[in-house]
Amino acid sequence: MKKFLLTSLILLIAQSAYALDVVYPKTKEVTIYANSTFFIGSSDVKKPLTVNGVKINIHPSGGFAHFVPLNNGKNTFVLQSGNETLTYTIFKPEFQIYQGNLESKFTEYETIRFATVLKENSPLRSTPVDAGINRIAHLQKDMPLSIDGEQDGFYRVILGSNRFGWIAKNNLRLSGNGSSLANLKGYDYVDTKEFFIFVFHLDKMTPFELEEGQPFKIKLFNVAEQPQNTYVMDFPIHEALGGKKLLGYSARFSGTDFIVKIRKPILTDRQKPLKNIKITVDAGHGGKELGAVGCLGDFEKNLNLSFARLLEQELKRRGANVSMTRIFDYDVDLQKRVEITNDENSVIFISLHGNAIPDGKDPNTSFGTEVYYYYPQAKPLAESVLTQITPQTGMRNNKTHQQSFAVVRNTNALSILVEIGYVINPSDNAKMRDKEFQKQTAKAIADGVESFFKNLY
Repeated sequence: MKKFLLTSLILLIAQSAYALDVVYPKTKEVTIYANSTFFIGSSDVKKPLTVNGVKINIHPSGGFAHFVPLNNGKNTFVLQSGNETLTYTIFKPEFQIYQGNLESKFTEYETIRFATVLKENSPLRSTPVDAGINRIAHLQKDMPLSIDGEQDGFYRVILGSNRFGWIAKNNLRLSGNGSSLANLKGYDYVDTKEFFIFVFHLDKMTPFELEEGQPFKIKLFNVAEQPQNTYVMDFPIHEALGGKKLLGYSARFSGTDFIVKIRKPILTDRQKPLKNIKITVDAGHGGKELGAVGCLGDFEKNLNLSFARLLEQELKRRGANVSMTRIFDYDVDLQKRVEITNDENSVIFISLHGNAIPDGKDPNTSFGTEVYYYYPQAKPLAESVLTQITPQTGMRNNKTHQQSFAVVRNTNALSILVEIGYVINPSDNAKMRDKEFQKQTAKAIADGVESFFKNLY
């Protein structure tokens, strides 16, 4: 009896392993607004797979990806593998041409109004758009602001006498009165082992901006008795760092004191460059956040964790002091990941992910590795890591990109996000679940970080 049950179980597993399985679209009846979509999933490599009679290539792993155009209205797709048949109905609405006025208009107030920031780390933007590389600073809760108008869902914020910023309306509370300008009483300079620290003494919080470059600029807006109501300190960063790379900085109000900390150069061991370097490794997603789903049914969150654990081991082997944002499968919100990094005073933050694409693109042409950063200080690290990954793993080099992802908008550490491969691409998906590939990738990322520190001087 036991032998029969065991044989039946083996047959059941074998059958399920070769069953036709579609992971996207997620349901058999769905509405999609794009002009095309795709089917991704897995099937028996020994059986022909067709979509509406068209033969589909199956990767040796069993994964497949098939791009399909969509007509307006009802689209029916029949997937056939051996005796298995799956039918999908995809409805594409016909786009309506908007006849209204697409041009947004700015409404200027007759008098300046006053407001306070409602949410911690509210983005102050250079344009009234809730996306993109347009962040000037992240403002603290209760900071007073002066506004002179609105556009769409944004208030226009006065920054000195010749500049403006934008902040989402839901991040501000209007107040009946206030004052436009702050008073700067002076500043203190504190020289510690790890940081250059500047403490600016004001009588109230005021919006600010830090500009990476030569020199490094510290700007305080709406300050009385300053040219154009803007205080600017030019910090000779190149000379201060001795020509070495910038490795992180922070800016925050403590009461009405504005504190800027710029990390000093790190003296590394030439033979062991990562020795005692504090690095945070982030396995993207987790818990309820599955991430993308691969052709073979892998959850991105689990693949990310496998890569992260191996990278942790590789970095520790080289002497680094490594912290993890998660070590098992549980929820960690984006802000918490940043807080873990800063609480550990990490110099490097590396977030690991698997990539995907939206409807309208072809998963068969989407493959390879790319690395993202937000602040210029992190670009050399991103380039160093990508330069090691692609030749060592054979992945296509999709270059580095500046992008506004929450976890890389952290200036305290050099923060990068690595999209190792596309889980919706059959070839990339097969590689990413392969243990040897995972080890190669972990080694390559560690090599990239090590190379970055070797070239600090």
